[in-house]
Amino acid sequence: MTLSETCPAAPLPDLPAPASDAGDLVEVDAALLTALDRLPPRVRPVAAYHMGFDPDTCRDLRTRHRGKALRARLALAAARGGPEPRRAITAAVAVELLHGFSLLHDDIMDGDRTRRGRPAAWVAYGTPAALLAGDALMTLALRVLTDTGDIAAVDAGVRVMDALVRGQSDDLAFEDERHITVDAYVAMAAGKTGALTAAACELAALLAGAPAVAVEALERFGRHAGIAFQIADDVLGIWGDPRRTGKPVGGDLAARKKTLPVVAALHAAGREAGRLRDLLDTDSTLDAAQTREATALIEALGGHAAAHTLAQHHLGCALNALYGCDLPPEASDGLRALARRMATRSH
Repeated sequence: MTLSETCPAAPLPDLPAPASDAGDLVEVDAALLTALDRLPPRVRPVAAYHMGFDPDTCRDLRTRHRGKALRARLALAAARGGPEPRRAITAAVAVELLHGFSLLHDDIMDGDRTRRGRPAAWVAYGTPAALLAGDALMTLALRVLTDTGDIAAVDAGVRVMDALVRGQSDDLAFEDERHITVDAYVAMAAGKTGALTAAACELAALLAGAPAVAVEALERFGRHAGIAFQIADDVLGIWGDPRRTGKPVGGDLAARKKTLPVVAALHAAGREAGRLRDLLDTDSTLDAAQTREATALIEALGGHAAAHTLAQHHLGCALNALYGCDLPPEASDGLRALARRMATRSH
């Protein structure tokens, strides 16, 4: 999970585009809506809105607010390594629900007012309703897994819930810590983001009946791909185009979030590093001028370059995990392409 782990060196060769999964994703959305129908009437619209559906009809499939569905795509690809790939739909639904739960609570804790280009659920419906919807999504994910009758799948679901709570706890603790190591940050990312992408692959492989060696390899693949994805997200949080990300430029930095580029830059020595510490060592949000200055300092101190290197490292670790687990080409090629997209994303 650190730079000392042996993985293929970057840069990596071009990878084929993943096979089209549009039809399967529509099935995932339909199954997801069926699951949401099990929620109490007053909770369902809040959960549906947060998940990107029309809160009134709960029947608006594939809207622009549904996001990239990367975890569902991972599940669909990973399940091709087992004899029952159609069971990936259930895995995708469970992970989408857990992802929705984590994002809903994350928005509240971070005070993020927008999600995928529109008001966050807590802004639209109020904090109490949003908190309850988040709890409902987590419980519903466990119900979906319990309905499979697969004890290993339920255990994997509980483990990812535990990892999400631990990762979010570490993320909150970082707000009050001045000295955070890169390794500590990666461990947090492995819990917050890597756990969900790992679960998407592991659950899909388990339910599809893949061999144990493939399940283990796919879990490792998903964890490293998720870490690379989180680091790429950290870069977008500072340098991303708001027209593509749906978030204000430099929003994470203005909020003084200690993302990977910031952590890496703060480990540098000299006057510029001291100035960056002074900017971030405050209880107030940075204004536009301070955000621009902090962005320039992070770039100059190597934070952007360090993030790129580490994302490529974990991408290499993800690809390396697939070697030797005897996946069919359509599974391994699709997963490799998805991992590369996750590590080099622009929105």
